[in-house]
Amino acid sequence: MAFNVLKFAREVRTEASRVTWPKGKETVQLTGIVLAMVVATSLFFLAVDGIIGAAMRALFGAGG
Repeated sequence: MAFNVLKFAREVRTEASRVTWPKGKETVQLTGIVLAMVVATSLFFLAVDGIIGAAMRALFGAGG
């Protein structure tokens, strides 16, 4: 089974033309949503880490 580079390139181009690309405004909105979720997730894990750290310090009496 031989690999035909030209056929592959044509198929890639055909598939790429079928893609529905987002508009600029939609891209900006989705980027904002992703950044907000990253910040929210970071704050969540910061809080969880602080709680677990405090529990470990209380339990074992070590750390600072």
